Amino acid sequence: MDREDIAELFSSYGPVSVKRMFSGFGLYAEDVCFALFLRGELFFKADASTIPRFEAEGAKPFSYSQTKSGKVVVVNSFWRLPARLYDDGDELADWTRAAVRVAHALRARKPKSRPKLGTKPKPKARSGAKKPKRA
Repeated sequence: MDREDIAELFSSYGPVSVKRMFSGFGLYAEDVCFALFLRGELFFKADASTIPRFEAEGAKPFSYSQTKSGKVVVVNSFWRLPARLYDDGDELADWTRAAVRVAHALRARKPKSRPKLGTKPKPKARSGAKKPKRA
């Protein structure tokens, strides 16, 4: 599946951007990443409110094996999309809306980004302090 095929899959939902990410693609809607396309499969963003829906379908979270140790790492924030949804545009759109809501909620909970290394933070103005007079 290429970028155009992936974007077409979501035609019932609306516009979706497909951007290169890792060894696959990241899918974006409403300015958030709601899914990953890796190893030929779609993985949707999930949280405690949507994971039971994936479990009921027998879906599993994204996982990979570490190269050196062989340890399997499970990424519970992305779950495999049930295969039946590839052929049901309307229900896929419903699942997509849920994944986009999760992505928005997770972004809202993220703390503001820190200043980049090597940059000085702007000094905060003191409350009640008077500005010096100019000559």
